[in-house]
Amino acid sequence: MRQRLRTKLQFTAIGWFAALVMAFPIFWMTLAAFKTEIDAVASPPLLFFTPTLENFAEMQERIDYIAHFWNSVAVAFGATALALLLAIPAAYVMAFYPGRRTQGILLWMLSTKFMPAVGVLVPIYLLLRDAHLLDTRTGLIVITLFGNLPIVVWMLYSFFKEVPREILEAARVDGAGALQQIVRLVLPLALPGVASTALLSIIMSWNESFWCINVTEVNAATLALAIASFSNPEGFFWAKLSAASVAAVAPMLVLGWCTQRQLVRGLTFGAVK
Repeated sequence: MRQRLRTKLQFTAIGWFAALVMAFPIFWMTLAAFKTEIDAVASPPLLFFTPTLENFAEMQERIDYIAHFWNSVAVAFGATALALLLAIPAAYVMAFYPGRRTQGILLWMLSTKFMPAVGVLVPIYLLLRDAHLLDTRTGLIVITLFGNLPIVVWMLYSFFKEVPREILEAARVDGAGALQQIVRLVLPLALPGVASTALLSIIMSWNESFWCINVTEVNAATLALAIASFSNPEGFFWAKLSAASVAAVAPMLVLGWCTQRQLVRGLTFGAVK
């Protein structure tokens, strides 16, 4: 009993240590957001200082946080909704009607994530330019959608594979079509996995910075571009940069905190039968 308790305490301590190490950059960034520019670059770093909100006020005057925030929301949730709309039927077919090339197609889809985004920057930029989609939410949503689609299909495929085939066979005997099977059986049974996939897609879309910086400027600028605007050739405004980063990260931290149980439940869905 004592050995089990000691082992549990050791793992708990290791878990807390890992959590603190991962959370330290966010903690330090939050401290810098409330410092003056002089205090932010002081050496040695200051742990005790007079907090100020001037960085957030200047950030709002410079970038219009609300406009950038809504652009990020539109891109993250729009790309996720479209990705699920396309990925759910694809994952359903691959999970329950696999063919000889199913695994090859899945591997090919995943392999597209191995290519660095900068490798396709020029052709995609030219395509968006010719389609008049530069600096538009639509263009950014399309790019983010196809960037996340392989991961979304793979995750949904793995979750759908855990749904008992016998249930679908019984539904087919009763005359249920493919759409009815997806809506009434597959999605409810795999709901934790679908929810965790959606949450992960939203987070990835929210954090997308490369395409935001390269194909947007004003109208569709997201919070990622807002953060980048606080750098200049001479250096960085560290306090203001930290304030913008905190403002950009905070919504996802709140979302992750509120949905952590669902996220963990979804990611472990099917792990134990």
